[in-house]
Amino acid sequence: MKYDHIGIPTTEDKQWSAYVEAGKVHITDSTTDPYGIEWLKFDAGSPMHDLIQKVAHIGFEVDDLDSALQGAKVIVEPFDAKPGVRCAFIDHNGAPVELVQRKKAACGCGCSK
Repeated sequence: MKYDHIGIPTTEDKQWSAYVEAGKVHITDSTTDPYGIEWLKFDAGSPMHDLIQKVAHIGFEVDDLDSALQGAKVIVEPFDAKPGVRCAFIDHNGAPVELVQRKKAACGCGCSK
């Protein structure tokens, strides 16, 4: 497991990179932010867990999402965030944590080829 990003809920407008319809949430791309910040703005009526809407979360990249979730208190079941990226959220002692699994490229280097 390695640190990937921090996600911070906001009510301000940003340069949104995506809108996740299922979660009714606008997000920025943490990979383009020099500090790895992912901003999240939730629409009214968002079904996302209240903890994620109100508390900043830390994201960790894992090799095997299913294994990483074993024994954890899952608050958002695994979902495909975008092609090649599968995520889930857990409650770790009252703090939201996102676990992210990226599909490895055929060349094995981690690029998006």
